[in-house]
Amino acid sequence: MTDRRHLAVWGDPIGHSRSPQLHLAAYARMGLDWTYERRRIGRDGFREALDSLDGSWRGLSLTMPLKEAAHDAADELDRHAALTGAVNTLLLGETLRGFNTDVGGIVDAFTHAGVTGVRTARILGAGATAASALVALSDLGATEVEFRARRPEAVDRLRPTAEALGVRLTTADFSATASDVDVTVATLPSGTVLDADVAHPLAVVGGTLFEAAYAPWPSALAALWPQANVISGFEMLLFQAVRQIRIFRTGDQRHELPDEAVTVDIMRLAGMED
Repeated sequence: MTDRRHLAVWGDPIGHSRSPQLHLAAYARMGLDWTYERRRIGRDGFREALDSLDGSWRGLSLTMPLKEAAHDAADELDRHAALTGAVNTLLLGETLRGFNTDVGGIVDAFTHAGVTGVRTARILGAGATAASALVALSDLGATEVEFRARRPEAVDRLRPTAEALGVRLTTADFSATASDVDVTVATLPSGTVLDADVAHPLAVVGGTLFEAAYAPWPSALAALWPQANVISGFEMLLFQAVRQIRIFRTGDQRHELPDEAVTVDIMRLAGMED
């Protein structure tokens, strides 16, 4: 794969993506002459666009609404992609390999913040990110996860995953009395505002908050949380990108990059630039 130097992030919308800043900063640091661009691709055009790529292409990052389509297109899936039904990373070649680095990105975001063990958790929302959050929490040790979603029926699709992980899954209304949990993961759409009489009680007993949204920051929910216990979604974006770059470089997200700590710092600075 030495001559495969082209990469990109695909999705719709895509203009907001900070992935090019993160990836290009890392490639420059490692002395790799690789390209990485944004491309607006919708679900209907995904297969045609994928089939049009020639042998100079190394891999793709996928964002909404393409993660399920990428999952279905892959010849091989890593454990996290298989559990979540979502692929955010495709390694191209004779075999199309699909990965979900969002799961590891969430784990790394918590670990970087000093949260290395979880028993109980609460997830707000039941969209695409919620599946990755559920698997990540299990990897961190969680055995009990409560979901609060505007459409409780949306949680039903996650029950088989919870059962496979050995996680006890419960549901509750947003306004229900909340018990103490070690961590809260908010996967609600960016810009969602919960009423203060709903959000404040969750903040009091919610432990460390991981807020998947990162722009604008702080989110309305994060602003109500004790600030010492808040993790921005930018951390997931950063660490899942690190895992993607490991895959694009070696085919294995467990293989650390050269001088990885320095590379991560450079990526962080690049990703924070407007």
